[in-house]
Amino acid sequence: MDPVVKQLGDLSNADIRRYGRHLIIPEFGMDGQRRLKASAVLLIGTGGLGSPLALYLAAAGVGRIGLVDYDVVDESNLQRQVIHGQSSLGVPKIESAARRILDINPSVQIDKYEVPLTSDNALDILEPYDVIIDGTDNFPTRYLVNDACVKLGKPNVYGSILRFDGQLSVFYAKEGPCYRCMFPEPPPPGLVPSCAEGGVLGVLPGTIGTMQATEAIKLITGVGDPMIGRMLLYDALEPSFTTIRIRKNPNCPVCSIPADQVELIDYEAFCGMPSHDHVPNANGMLDLGVLAGVGQSAAAEAPIRSITPTALKARLDAGDDIYLLDVRNPEEFEIAILDGVHKLPKPRLQLAYEDVKSGRRALEDTVIADVPAGREVIAICRSGVRSADVVTMLRDLGYDSAKLANLEGGLLAWARQIDPAMPVY
Repeated sequence: MDPVVKQLGDLSNADIRRYGRHLIIPEFGMDGQRRLKASAVLLIGTGGLGSPLALYLAAAGVGRIGLVDYDVVDESNLQRQVIHGQSSLGVPKIESAARRILDINPSVQIDKYEVPLTSDNALDILEPYDVIIDGTDNFPTRYLVNDACVKLGKPNVYGSILRFDGQLSVFYAKEGPCYRCMFPEPPPPGLVPSCAEGGVLGVLPGTIGTMQATEAIKLITGVGDPMIGRMLLYDALEPSFTTIRIRKNPNCPVCSIPADQVELIDYEAFCGMPSHDHVPNANGMLDLGVLAGVGQSAAAEAPIRSITPTALKARLDAGDDIYLLDVRNPEEFEIAILDGVHKLPKPRLQLAYEDVKSGRRALEDTVIADVPAGREVIAICRSGVRSADVVTMLRDLGYDSAKLANLEGGLLAWARQIDPAMPVY
């Protein structure tokens, strides 16, 4: 394939010293390095995947790197987000990443976008860059990035990670399929856990992120055969690499129409889930109706009831008859747990919910029957998102909304407000 970057930058003597190991590769040489210097790459996310991407693209000599992120560095990030360190806790991720990039290569131009990527700003942010790299962890942003890249004619270097598994591809509508050719519609909300819910092996982002960086360099320089029309599936446990073919869909709703007719939509509504796990409402509180993850119709209902950790503590101390339902995964129960909870992991409950809704089983024949319909039920998880999903599901199955509530902020809020000695993760 022809290189995406046509322009050749000028290399100084210092550049030649720095990139000498590139210059002596026959397939790469001076022209390859000059294209890298003239290139502009946008990294969407500076977390697990964005960390190795930023480090290696800066070291390789990409001349301009854009960073899109509006999160701050948290201690739980340091297990895998290697561009950040202990000294960056509480610092905006793009500031932490920019500082490390410039330490690696002071000649890199860094553009910082400390904003959520939305349908309103995506085209303006993506337009100046030659290659777009998706380092996000949610479906609304993935579909937004894909559609914006198709509209702008940009290659989209895609990576995804969860637990021990990773995926890699290049979606480039000019040369092959786009993301929607393989995934026309998002999975049902709540079916695929996020890294915060399902976990991720700390070294996995390094494996997938460095391969994304490799694909970006191949696109920029024209060296090698990019992963267009193919997806690499990586299983770290075996370990194994499997490549599957992706066909361009002639009826794709995005890449089969003229680019100027592609419209960016409301991707949170399309996916039935938020693009992140902190959706403030007008009062600055979490709108748990938006976070409900069983579908768009559920999200459109009135917000579910919530209870603060302080209020729950007072009611427990008063001896109120409350059924505490912890919906986290079994592995999480070993980390931290409230006394007296009843354990019912959300994946088991979700399967039972789907069986009941489809008519395959009666409610009384599922694990949901263990949740008493006549008592007040307060659902609990790590952050309040999964438990909000569960409350919505129970309400949809006929449980009394007045007797259902979600622990606002989950165990993270409980540890912060009630029990500082409780481990957080």
